[in-house]
Amino acid sequence: MTSKRGALLVLEGCDRAGKSTQVKKLVDALNLLGISAEARRFPDRTTVVGKLIDQFLSRNEELPFETVHLLFSSNRWECSTEIIKTLNSGITLVVDRYAASGAAYTAATTGRDLFWCREPDRGLPQPDLVALLEVDTKSQMLRSDWGKERFDCNQIQQKVAANLRLLMDETWVAIDGNDDLEKIHNNLVTLALAAIDRAKNQPVKMLYSKEPLPLY
Repeated sequence: MTSKRGALLVLEGCDRAGKSTQVKKLVDALNLLGISAEARRFPDRTTVVGKLIDQFLSRNEELPFETVHLLFSSNRWECSTEIIKTLNSGITLVVDRYAASGAAYTAATTGRDLFWCREPDRGLPQPDLVALLEVDTKSQMLRSDWGKERFDCNQIQQKVAANLRLLMDETWVAIDGNDDLEKIHNNLVTLALAAIDRAKNQPVKMLYSKEPLPLY
C-alpha cells in the first residue's frame, strides 16, 4: 500500500436526490485540485450480476426481493477487490450509492429488520465519508425520469429516507438536497477534502467493523 491512500467517498439518498450530478461535479473538482479521483456507482450494471439487477429494476425480470437484496450485495462484493486496489494506489473514489442503499431499500420493500438487511455487506470496504442528500417528495417527482424504475413511488421512497437516517453513524453527514446546486457542491468539496486528509495515512477498514481490511 502507498503511504497515502485515496478515500472512499459515498453519496447516498433517495431516487432523484441529485447524487449522480454531484458525483460528477465532485470528481471534476478534485481532479482540478490535483487529487486523483474517479467515479463509481452501484448497482454497477456492467457486471454479470449487475445485468440481472438491471433487468429487475427495469421490470423485465421478477425475483423475490430477498434474492434481489443478495444480488445487490453480490454486485458490491464483485467490485470490492478492485475498489481496495484503487484506493491503495492513491486514487479517491466517489461512489453513487453503496451498502446503505441496499439495506434501506430491502427493509422498505420487505419489512425485514434493517440491521438484518445490512449483514451481507459486513466486511466490504468502509466509506471514509457518506454524504446523505435529502430531498422532499415534490422535488423528487419533478426531476427527470421519475417513475421509470421499480422503486420510484412515494411510499417506498419515504421508507427508504427514514431507513437511511437510521443507518447514519459518525462517518455520515446530512445535506439539504433541495439547496442550490453550487452550494451543495461547495459543501461536498469541503467535506471531501477533510475526509481525504483524514484517510491518507490510515488503512481501509471493514464495513460494520473496526478492523482494517487485509492487504491486497
